[in-house]
Amino acid sequence: MLFGRGEVMFAVIQTGGKQYRVVEGDRISVEKLDVEPGGSVELDRVLMVGDDDAAPTVGTPTVAGAKVTAEVMAQARGPKIIVFKKKRRQNYRRKKGHRQDLTVLRITGISAG
Repeated sequence: MLFGRGEVMFAVIQTGGKQYRVVEGDRISVEKLDVEPGGSVELDRVLMVGDDDAAPTVGTPTVAGAKVTAEVMAQARGPKIIVFKKKRRQNYRRKKGHRQDLTVLRITGISAG
């Protein structure tokens, strides 16, 4: 039981090359999705679905018919990452910065199919 809310259904989803464990109401930041803020997105690459009481259903590689719906809260950018390369005694220095484009999602529903 999680925080006294009874049975809580969770899912492990894959998007942008990364995996996330989500429950309904979670807010996550994922790689940029081409959806306007306020819109809805359906994530159908669900790797595992389960709840607190029963054993989870693991897909091979995905769970058939399972999907996670989410609302797009914002399009944002991550923190700046500095990439600095140097070779000693060669007068070689390169400095580059990178900020990843992110989409902030709020999970609205999980269906096991």
